[in-house]
Amino acid sequence: MKTIVKFLGRFLLILVILPIAIGTGLNLAHGWPANWRQADWSSSHVLQPATACTDAEVIILATRTGRWKGIFSEHMSLVFKLAGATQWTRYDVVGWDAPVRKDNYVADAYWYGNTPRVIYDLRGDKAAALIPAIENNIAKYPYSAQGSYHIVPGPNSNTFVSWVVRHTYGFDAELSSVAVGKDYLGPGFQMARAPSDTGYTISVDGYVALTIAREEGIELGLIGSTIGIDFNDFAIKLPALGKLSVIDLWHHSS
Repeated sequence: MKTIVKFLGRFLLILVILPIAIGTGLNLAHGWPANWRQADWSSSHVLQPATACTDAEVIILATRTGRWKGIFSEHMSLVFKLAGATQWTRYDVVGWDAPVRKDNYVADAYWYGNTPRVIYDLRGDKAAALIPAIENNIAKYPYSAQGSYHIVPGPNSNTFVSWVVRHTYGFDAELSSVAVGKDYLGPGFQMARAPSDTGYTISVDGYVALTIAREEGIELGLIGSTIGIDFNDFAIKLPALGKLSVIDLWHHSS
């Protein structure tokens, strides 16, 4: 019994408490706006103008969310355009009024002053075929009523993106590992395909989840935070810190 208690204590210290402490320090050092009115919501210029590429395109953006929540989570957004379109279309879910918002922000907007990053980018005919199905499933999103948003464990903004990805055939995307709410599949015990469609996720009310998939690797979700191993990218996934890949570190150093 003592051995089990020691193991659990070390597990919590090394894989949960220490990463959160480091993430907290990094976020405090970076600072954050006092409120949403003082935050920058303008274009980050991460994306090119829609007219710069004539092909259809589907993108998922991930951005650290606001204030203390940014310690633990990123906010994911769906952005896409049809071939020849002169403007991007963007969908987000927010925590006030009607949750699902279309074009409430510019396509590559800062989120609470934080710069977005592209975690999925599909172009060409496959993207063109996906877009009508994506829009159809957005209209079917089951948590679109006012008052249905819950920060933890979901449904929230990341639940929305995850739900659309999981329910759109051919939309196979490995999502941010620090997207709290991505593993909320509904009340009680639930099972669904992994967002990458290379394995499966099981979830209990979104508080505890397990994903086993070729792309995601093995992910254990605890109250929205993810601990995991990604064998494809030689990476570990830690609460607050996200995916730490040896390959990425090598590329940055070379």
